[in-house]
Amino acid sequence: MKIAVVGTGYVGLVTSTCFAETGNDVTCVDIDVRKIEKLSNGEITIYEPGLSKLFLRNLKEERLRFTTNLEEGVRDAQLIFLALPTPPGDDGSADMKYVLGVADDLGKIIKDYKVIVDKSTVPVGTAERVRAAVANNFKGDFDVVSNPEFLREGAAVDDFMKPDRVVVGTSSERAKKVMEDLYNPFVRQGNPIIFMDERSAELTKYAANSFLAAKITFMNEVAQLCERLGADVDLVRRGIGSDERIGKRFLFPGIGYGGSCFPKDVQALVKSSKDVNYEFQILNAVMNVNEKQKLHLIPKVKKYFDNDLKGKRFALWGLAFKPNTDDIREAPALYMIDALLKEGASVIVFDPEAMNNVKSIVGDKIEYAENQYDALKGADALIIATEWNEFRTPNFLKIVTNLKSKVIFDGRNLFDIAAIKELGFYYESVGRTIAIPTNGTYNK
Repeated sequence: MKIAVVGTGYVGLVTSTCFAETGNDVTCVDIDVRKIEKLSNGEITIYEPGLSKLFLRNLKEERLRFTTNLEEGVRDAQLIFLALPTPPGDDGSADMKYVLGVADDLGKIIKDYKVIVDKSTVPVGTAERVRAAVANNFKGDFDVVSNPEFLREGAAVDDFMKPDRVVVGTSSERAKKVMEDLYNPFVRQGNPIIFMDERSAELTKYAANSFLAAKITFMNEVAQLCERLGADVDLVRRGIGSDERIGKRFLFPGIGYGGSCFPKDVQALVKSSKDVNYEFQILNAVMNVNEKQKLHLIPKVKKYFDNDLKGKRFALWGLAFKPNTDDIREAPALYMIDALLKEGASVIVFDPEAMNNVKSIVGDKIEYAENQYDALKGADALIIATEWNEFRTPNFLKIVTNLKSKVIFDGRNLFDIAAIKELGFYYESVGRTIAIPTNGTYNK
């Protein structure tokens, strides 16, 4: 098939590359001239494991093309995917100006039947608004379909190529057949293509992300209770996760969720609920708890240092909101950096992929280390904010050699309590007992 993908952000680039991988001819459209030049020259603009190999292969095979000209990009396309940003407004609602702006432009450009697909995460009723925007200028035949993405950053290629399910919202039999033909190569193992009306498809995306955010937040509240009652959240997690009605995934406690999806999608669903006079009480609580959880380690740090962080130096491992991505949107690390700086502390950071993104925002307010161990030199304590694999089994001798004191605050529960205690560390994590060495080898 010939496909146009408008927008070359995270969703757009993964979508276009994976469609090209199954033999489709894909043209990507973006107004960012510099980005289009980079992509055309084989320079991928996001970090996502496994994507670069597919991207370069399909670029070489000329199944992937890039342009800043919308008319050129959609002229021969049977399907036009809208993978445009929908950032949250001040009131939490999704900003639809990019999606509706392109829809209006498409109405002036298209000459024959197209299937226009909302791939962006959009509020309920968007398909109708896109249809109306196109119809303002084009009186011919076209269909608007809702096809939400369910991609996990860090595993997006696998999620796209082997989806749990494909959700398609359309009331058109013609569009249904086109979408079925498009996605059949991705569901050969039997996972379903679920057809529904457009509004239900739009709500499905918000409901899925909001449920997962609530699940994470519930476990973080359980962790808070564990700290106060002397229970171990890891054991509680295993105990409830073995119940097939609950499941094991998204039960790991930590310092809150971040990223581009969960925060804005929860906000948007709450706003949509208010718009129809319904108070989504659970999600209001989820947002409130998550904001506090991002700073969960800071009171622990302050208490350890007798509420005086002025002049203290902290090493921070991890900046991305999760491992295997360079995405720092709503990352807990940024909140902690801000809190530490306000207390008069200095911060030196390391992350395998997200350093440049943080530099563009934070600048020289903090220091940036060449590797995880250089970050420790002269630091009074180590704080862990992201569970990158290389942080899970570090060289503890190097940690001891470089850190001023054997003190670790872990927001991702990477280390075994007994083992870290045996090594002589003072160690605080989330929802577990504090490891205080009995041999007195750590220095406060």
